[in-house]
Amino acid sequence: MKFAVVVFPGTSCEVDTYDVIKNKLNEEVEYVSHLNEDLDEFDCVVIPGGASYGDAVRPGAVASMQPVMKAVKKAAEAGKLVFGIGNGFQILLEAGLLPGAMLKNKTLKFVCKPTLLKVENNDTAYTFGYEKGEQLNIPIAHGKGNYYCDEATLAELKEHNQIIFTYTSNPNGSVENIAGITNQQGNILGMMPHPERAIDSLFGSEDGLKIFQSIVRNWRESHATNA
Repeated sequence: MKFAVVVFPGTSCEVDTYDVIKNKLNEEVEYVSHLNEDLDEFDCVVIPGGASYGDAVRPGAVASMQPVMKAVKKAAEAGKLVFGIGNGFQILLEAGLLPGAMLKNKTLKFVCKPTLLKVENNDTAYTFGYEKGEQLNIPIAHGKGNYYCDEATLAELKEHNQIIFTYTSNPNGSVENIAGITNQQGNILGMMPHPERAIDSLFGSEDGLKIFQSIVRNWRESHATNA
């Protein structure tokens, strides 16, 4: 399996993400520039966290208009996995690949701390390594992670089981405690917590590792079926 880790000016979590894929999963991975217009060779596209373009205008707004995002949309439409973490989630929202928007944290302060998440849907390519209802210790680091959507969108998210992770104690004001969602097809995941920072007990938790392991296992099983 081959991963792309997309890098924009201001991205800061690409090395952590690359390291998980390369050294924990032992899978092929490459950094991809924001100017890249072709992602056809990759099986999964990861948009890591940071502050792309210094969060100018809105977090993710400028990044969502860069050349690589056309390729990301193409990959998503082809059914490939697209995973946005932190600022990567914000970029997916700004690009229209996921519904909703991000507001400033309710406290109006940047929050960086471990958080407990609940797995709401374990029937996805990203979460079937977990048990439904399982609690995960995964850190957050954001100032604008307050997920918002209107009532109609929220009803759709619930109807199609797109709410994947929720906070057990809401740190930012997100509607319905939402920490991560997918698109209706389930191949795009966006989440504000950083699983790449929870992949080893030395870091305080390894609860994030199963997300990456689930991606690989799903890809291998789907390709074995299609072979």
